[in-house]
Amino acid sequence: MVYPLDYFQHHRDCKFKQTERAQRIADLTSYRDSFTSSDRSVLSKPIEELVQDVHKQVLQPIDILRAYGKAALKAHQKTNCLTEIMISTAEKWTTDSSINFKGPLAGIPISLKDSIVVGGYDTSVGYSSNVGNKGEKDGTMVRILKDAGAVPYVKTNLPITLLSFESTNDVWGRCTNPHNNKYSPGGSTGGEAALLAAGGGRIGIGSDVAGSVRVPAHFSGIYSLRCSTGRWPKNGMVTSMPGQEGIPSVFSPMTRTLGDLSYFTKSMISMKPWKYDHSVHPITWRDDIAKEYQEKKKFRIGVLRTDGVVDPSPACARAVDEVVAALQKEGHEIIDVDPPSPYEALVIASQLLNSDGCKTFKSFFRTGEWEDPGAKQMSFLITLPSPFKYMYYLWVKYVRRDDIWASLIKDWKEKSAYEQWQLVTKREAYKAKFHDWWEQEAKIDFMITPPNATPAVPHDGMKDAVSSCGYTFLFNLLDYTCGIMPITHVDKALDQLPSGFSIKKLNGVAQGAYKLYNATAMHGLPVAVQIVGQRLEEEKVLTVMQRIEDALGDEKYRLLELD
Repeated sequence: MVYPLDYFQHHRDCKFKQTERAQRIADLTSYRDSFTSSDRSVLSKPIEELVQDVHKQVLQPIDILRAYGKAALKAHQKTNCLTEIMISTAEKWTTDSSINFKGPLAGIPISLKDSIVVGGYDTSVGYSSNVGNKGEKDGTMVRILKDAGAVPYVKTNLPITLLSFESTNDVWGRCTNPHNNKYSPGGSTGGEAALLAAGGGRIGIGSDVAGSVRVPAHFSGIYSLRCSTGRWPKNGMVTSMPGQEGIPSVFSPMTRTLGDLSYFTKSMISMKPWKYDHSVHPITWRDDIAKEYQEKKKFRIGVLRTDGVVDPSPACARAVDEVVAALQKEGHEIIDVDPPSPYEALVIASQLLNSDGCKTFKSFFRTGEWEDPGAKQMSFLITLPSPFKYMYYLWVKYVRRDDIWASLIKDWKEKSAYEQWQLVTKREAYKAKFHDWWEQEAKIDFMITPPNATPAVPHDGMKDAVSSCGYTFLFNLLDYTCGIMPITHVDKALDQLPSGFSIKKLNGVAQGAYKLYNATAMHGLPVAVQIVGQRLEEEKVLTVMQRIEDALGDEKYRLLELD
């Protein structure tokens, strides 16, 4: 009897949450009005200006909330990006002293990945088994935000398991890319990316364990910063993989503009988050580092053209070339780099992330619950009986002669504590090797890479592209600070695959990515670059991103217009 009860409860809980969301939206009657001129003025201002207006009492927080509430509902109608609608409660917060409107984020509406705990609201993370898990108190992240003056107003969609560059689940449905609804906005922080790209917000918070704030920013055309562990709070969350620390997840900011990303990051660190969260390092914002990289005349810049697993598609390679050309024009030194094998990092990181045999994220599933196709591929292969897996490995290695895919799957199994410790030892050795290469051989200020081999994947594309994550996953293993900035859009005239290109000649990981690449179908999708610093170099990375945007001048990325 457990099976049918579990199945029917799953469907009841999904229907309950969708009905609850629809009713909350329906109750916001004034938010369905057209934008007024004052709304558009609010929506066009950088957050630093809005904060100053609140401090001077030129604007009231409720006015900002109403403008962004309208914008968020419009974005949701277009992309299905929202989960918990908190706008009615947020209206009360603006008047009941819950929020400190003297703080550095005074009056700024902020969107949150669904995994962030807000008192009085569920944190389902896309699993129906979490429906009804609302807590009485705000989580640590939300307490800091309110003390800084920010107004949490919506939570955003994500993939069940949190292990996908798509954002779909049975509880909330499928989130779509605002540029093209046949494509994913990214994952696991895809709802945030869709909301911000569509103009439904200016700032939000997501999390990143293999690229989950960076790939959505790349897919959707916004900015994000993957902070190093310890620079940003991590408590007050619900996750699909509690206890997974082989490759730690990091909560990090996402914004519509680069100026907002810098201001928001600096503001959060000014709140001394280590006073709220024991996991945060007591490192204040270092203006001297920002000033150093603002004033430095000539950078030595490393360009990673390929990770050696999946060469970037023409669109992604072109974005890197455009940035390189702009920097060369300004007189900076550009070198193509060949760091310690990114493939080695991919093997180590993928084994560490799923060393429990995928048991933890699967433990939250109910009978009949939809599973992300990428995560399903991982869990299928990891539970395949050893004789069959070994036969598959031999076929891949010796018949297909694909050493890349063969080595990835060879030890794809649940790990013992002994095996886990060995992997951690390999991780630390790789990090030391990479550090030595950067400091002693490359001697670069920062690195530019593609964020992914392709632009956004079509829906359910992660079944093929699940392993194509090396450009971001590498820096989770290293714990390096990375920024994403949108550069251009796919152009069907410029970004076609070369004549004679054969997908059959590629390794298994690359085949999965290139099955999905179609420059004609992808025309207009955003394309970004990734700016990489070393560990705990948030100030440097943000400053360098601004230098790059300044160098691009009139060629810099154009955001989607607000409908």
